[in-house]
Amino acid sequence: MGELVERVDEHDQVLEVVDRSEAIRQGWLHRITTIVCRDEDGRFLVHRRPADDSRFPGQYNWMLGGAADVGESYEEAAARELEEELGVHAAPKFLFKFLCSGAISPYWLGLHEAVITVPVRPSDQEVAWHDWLSETDLEALAQRQEFVPDAREAFDRYRNLNRTGPPQS
Repeated sequence: MGELVERVDEHDQVLEVVDRSEAIRQGWLHRITTIVCRDEDGRFLVHRRPADDSRFPGQYNWMLGGAADVGESYEEAAARELEEELGVHAAPKFLFKFLCSGAISPYWLGLHEAVITVPVRPSDQEVAWHDWLSETDLEALAQRQEFVPDAREAFDRYRNLNRTGPPQS
Protein backbone atom coordinates (compact mmCIF):
# COMPACT_ATOMS: atom_id res chain seq x y z
CA MET A 1 0.00 0.00 0.00
CA GLY A 2 1.22 3.52 -0.83
CA GLU A 3 0.65 6.84 0.89
CA LEU A 4 -2.31 6.68 3.29
CA VAL A 5 -4.74 9.60 3.61
CA GLU A 6 -8.05 10.22 5.28
CA ARG A 7 -10.99 10.09 2.91
CA VAL A 8 -13.34 12.89 3.99
CA ASP A 9 -16.84 14.03 3.08
CA GLU A 10 -18.15 17.34 1.76
CA HIS A 11 -18.00 18.70 5.35
CA ASP A 12 -14.34 17.60 5.78
CA GLN A 13 -15.31 14.84 8.22
CA VAL A 14 -13.22 11.65 8.15
CA LEU A 15 -14.91 8.63 6.57
CA GLU A 16 -12.05 6.13 6.33
CA VAL A 17 -8.34 5.69 5.70
CA VAL A 18 -7.47 4.98 2.06
CA ASP A 19 -4.52 4.85 -0.29
CA ARG A 20 -3.97 8.31 -1.83
CA SER A 21 -3.65 6.87 -5.34
CA GLU A 22 -7.02 5.17 -4.90
CA ALA A 23 -8.56 8.41 -3.59
CA ILE A 24 -7.35 10.17 -6.73
CA ARG A 25 -8.53 7.38 -9.05
CA GLN A 26 -11.96 7.27 -7.41
CA GLY A 27 -12.32 11.06 -7.04
CA TRP A 28 -12.67 10.74 -3.26
CA LEU A 29 -12.18 13.86 -1.17
CA HIS A 30 -9.05 13.97 0.99
CA ARG A 31 -6.98 16.71 2.62
CA ILE A 32 -4.18 18.70 1.02
CA THR A 33 -2.25 21.29 2.99
CA THR A 34 -0.39 24.18 1.36
CA ILE A 35 1.91 26.94 2.50
CA VAL A 36 2.42 30.37 0.97
CA CYS A 37 5.88 31.65 1.88
CA ARG A 38 6.62 35.36 2.02
CA ASP A 39 9.84 37.13 2.87
CA GLU A 40 10.22 40.15 5.14
CA ASP A 41 9.67 42.44 2.13
CA GLY A 42 6.32 40.78 1.37
CA ARG A 43 7.53 38.94 -1.73
CA PHE A 44 6.22 35.46 -2.51
CA LEU A 45 8.35 32.34 -2.90
CA VAL A 46 7.56 30.84 -6.30
CA HIS A 47 8.97 27.57 -7.56
CA ARG A 48 8.96 25.29 -10.56
CA ARG A 49 8.18 21.66 -9.99
CA PRO A 50 10.71 19.07 -11.20
CA ALA A 51 10.27 17.89 -14.79
CA ASP A 52 9.95 14.27 -13.62
CA ASP A 53 7.31 14.99 -10.94
CA SER A 54 4.16 12.85 -11.15
CA ARG A 55 1.85 15.84 -10.61
CA PHE A 56 2.19 19.01 -12.73
CA PRO A 57 5.76 18.36 -13.93
CA GLY A 58 7.74 21.48 -14.78
CA GLN A 59 4.90 23.82 -13.82
CA TYR A 60 5.13 26.89 -11.60
CA ASN A 61 3.49 27.15 -8.20
CA TRP A 62 3.35 29.73 -5.43
CA MET A 63 2.41 27.14 -2.78
CA LEU A 64 4.32 24.27 -1.24
CA GLY A 65 2.58 21.34 0.35
CA GLY A 66 1.05 17.93 -0.01
CA ALA A 67 -1.38 15.47 1.49
CA ALA A 68 -2.07 15.53 5.21
CA ASP A 69 -1.05 12.26 6.84
CA VAL A 70 -3.56 10.13 8.72
CA GLY A 71 -4.40 11.81 12.04
CA GLU A 72 -2.48 14.95 11.12
CA SER A 73 -4.12 18.39 11.31
CA TYR A 74 -3.80 20.85 8.45
CA GLU A 75 -1.41 22.93 10.58
CA GLU A 76 0.78 19.95 11.53
CA ALA A 77 0.95 18.87 7.88
CA ALA A 78 1.88 22.41 6.79
CA ALA A 79 4.78 22.58 9.26
CA ARG A 80 5.99 19.13 8.18
CA GLU A 81 5.77 19.99 4.47
CA LEU A 82 7.63 23.27 5.00
CA GLU A 83 10.48 21.40 6.66
CA GLU A 84 10.53 18.63 4.02
CA GLU A 85 10.37 20.91 1.01
CA LEU A 86 12.37 23.98 2.15
CA GLY A 87 14.32 22.82 5.21
CA VAL A 88 12.61 25.53 7.28
CA HIS A 89 11.23 25.07 10.79
CA ALA A 90 8.18 27.31 11.30
CA ALA A 91 4.55 27.30 12.41
CA PRO A 92 2.60 28.37 9.33
CA LYS A 93 -0.56 30.35 10.08
CA PHE A 94 -3.80 28.74 8.88
CA LEU A 95 -5.72 31.17 6.65
CA PHE A 96 -8.62 29.21 5.16
CA LYS A 97 -9.70 25.99 3.51
CA PHE A 98 -11.95 25.33 0.56
CA LEU A 99 -13.29 22.45 -1.45
CA CYS A 100 -11.15 22.43 -4.58
CA SER A 101 -12.46 20.62 -7.66
CA GLY A 102 -8.83 19.86 -8.54
CA ALA A 103 -7.24 19.30 -11.93
CA ILE A 104 -6.42 15.70 -10.95
CA SER A 105 -9.13 14.97 -8.37
CA PRO A 106 -11.22 16.90 -5.82
CA TYR A 107 -9.88 17.62 -2.33
CA TRP A 108 -10.06 19.97 0.62
CA LEU A 109 -7.23 22.52 0.36
CA GLY A 110 -6.01 24.11 3.58
CA LEU A 111 -3.98 27.24 2.85
CA HIS A 112 -1.40 28.57 5.31
CA GLU A 113 1.09 31.42 5.28
CA ALA A 114 4.58 31.70 6.73
CA VAL A 115 7.03 34.58 6.77
CA ILE A 116 10.46 33.12 6.07
CA THR A 117 13.39 34.99 7.62
CA VAL A 118 16.10 32.33 7.16
CA PRO A 119 17.73 30.95 4.01
CA VAL A 120 15.71 28.20 2.33
CA ARG A 121 17.20 24.85 1.33
CA PRO A 122 14.72 23.46 -1.22
CA SER A 123 14.50 19.72 -1.72
CA ASP A 124 15.64 18.70 -5.22
CA GLN A 125 12.76 16.19 -5.32
CA GLU A 126 10.20 18.98 -4.80
CA VAL A 127 11.71 22.17 -6.26
CA ALA A 128 13.61 22.54 -9.55
CA TRP A 129 13.90 26.35 -9.37
CA HIS A 130 12.74 29.08 -6.98
CA ASP A 131 12.73 32.84 -6.60
CA TRP A 132 11.03 35.56 -4.57
CA LEU A 133 8.51 37.55 -6.66
CA SER A 134 6.43 40.66 -6.04
CA GLU A 135 2.65 40.25 -6.05
CA THR A 136 2.51 41.96 -9.46
CA ASP A 137 5.03 39.51 -10.93
CA LEU A 138 3.20 36.58 -9.32
CA GLU A 139 -0.11 37.78 -10.79
CA ALA A 140 1.45 37.78 -14.27
CA LEU A 141 2.97 34.33 -13.77
CA ALA A 142 -0.35 32.92 -12.49
CA GLN A 143 -1.94 33.70 -15.88
CA ARG A 144 0.53 31.55 -17.78
CA GLN A 145 -0.38 28.07 -18.98
CA GLU A 146 2.61 26.66 -17.10
CA PHE A 147 1.09 27.64 -13.73
CA VAL A 148 -0.51 24.83 -11.69
CA PRO A 149 -4.28 25.31 -12.26
CA ASP A 150 -5.32 24.56 -8.66
CA ALA A 151 -2.75 27.10 -7.45
CA ARG A 152 -4.38 29.75 -9.65
CA GLU A 153 -7.73 29.24 -7.89
CA ALA A 154 -6.06 29.40 -4.47
CA PHE A 155 -4.23 32.59 -5.49
CA ASP A 156 -7.49 34.26 -6.52
CA ARG A 157 -9.05 33.35 -3.16
CA TYR A 158 -5.96 34.54 -1.28
CA ARG A 159 -5.97 37.93 -3.05
CA ASN A 160 -9.63 38.39 -2.12
CA LEU A 161 -9.02 37.45 1.53
CA ASN A 162 -8.35 40.99 2.76
CA ARG A 163 -11.02 42.53 0.54
CA THR A 164 -13.96 40.42 1.68
CA GLY A 165 -12.89 38.54 4.80
CA PRO A 166 -12.11 34.82 5.01
CA PRO A 167 -13.31 32.74 2.04
CA GLN A 168 -16.22 30.42 2.68
CA SER A 169 -15.29 26.73 2.84
